[in-house]
Amino acid sequence: MKPVWLPAACLATLLLIACGPQEPIRIGFIGELTGNSADLGEAGRNGAMLAIEQANQSGGINGRPIELLARDTGSTPATAINSAKELLDARVVAVIGTMTSGMTSALLPVHQAAQVVLVSPTATATKLAGVDDQLFRINWTTRDNAQLYARYCLERGYRRLAAAANENNRVFSESWVKELKLAFEKGGGEIVDTEYFDSGADSHLPVVEKLLQSRPDALVFVANAGDSARLAQQTRKLDKKVPLIAAEWASTDQLLELGGNSVDGMAVVQQFNANDPSPRFTDFRQRYVKRFGREPAFGSVLAHDAASVLIDSLTRRGNDLPLKKALIELGPFQGLQEKIHFDAYGDTQRSAAIAIIQNGRFVRQQP
Repeated sequence: MKPVWLPAACLATLLLIACGPQEPIRIGFIGELTGNSADLGEAGRNGAMLAIEQANQSGGINGRPIELLARDTGSTPATAINSAKELLDARVVAVIGTMTSGMTSALLPVHQAAQVVLVSPTATATKLAGVDDQLFRINWTTRDNAQLYARYCLERGYRRLAAAANENNRVFSESWVKELKLAFEKGGGEIVDTEYFDSGADSHLPVVEKLLQSRPDALVFVANAGDSARLAQQTRKLDKKVPLIAAEWASTDQLLELGGNSVDGMAVVQQFNANDPSPRFTDFRQRYVKRFGREPAFGSVLAHDAASVLIDSLTRRGNDLPLKKALIELGPFQGLQEKIHFDAYGDTQRSAAIAIIQNGRFVRQQP
């Protein structure tokens, strides 16, 4: 006769397992956490982290905790692909990233093959829009941004622009210059010179010298914050007055910190309102500063939105609805400052405005 305590022990064990901590839902983050665009990558990771921490304090996703797995793309597509595969091997349900169009383009085939959603907070290259794939974008496109920049320049009487464009993220910079050229020329302006440069070059002075030879009304920098600051510094050694404009990629505190007086007066598009007095954004800003010791950047806000839409859709979708369909069908989702609605291609629109750097601060202009 079998001992009566064996089934009871087994039952107790099963009950302990059932009542124990639930397996976390894993969401990945991938961005350039080292290298020239690390400021943008860190801002994105921090924004996503804050959204997930807040969700966990409220019970996670239907009672299950959320775990954020962060990986560095490095500065090459090869290292980025290796990091992406690490996240997929860890069985993440979705990935937030990357923060640049070039890296997003490199990783998209990996996500297509795995059929895992990739939500990019900040990728804007036009080639990434209007495609039925696993990519969802929180930002609008380079075309939208270029039209805003073109209008700003034309309203100020600029008719001749010269651009320095980053070679290392050419998917973005080439799209950006192309769209600016189309919008600016439509209004009667001209892009008189475009110089592509290597972010790792010892000096950006030769690039600036070449651009100034074309006698432009303003210089445009299609680059990250660090390179835009260096370009501005070299420009001011040669020309104290030529107006400076930077692509939205540069819109982080690093531009202010590294550029100093050289970037004072520079115009740059921002996709969020740093002075928003709403309770939702005020709470986010206070928590962000307390957690990370600095002000949130546009990448922080957009990555927080990316995490928020994932958490909301995973919470409400049910077991039978694929995440891709949930993101399209369950919207709009509430972001920090605006609602996010994805179309059938995973694209959305974003509010943005020109900001002028004044005394070490981004001062948002009225649209």
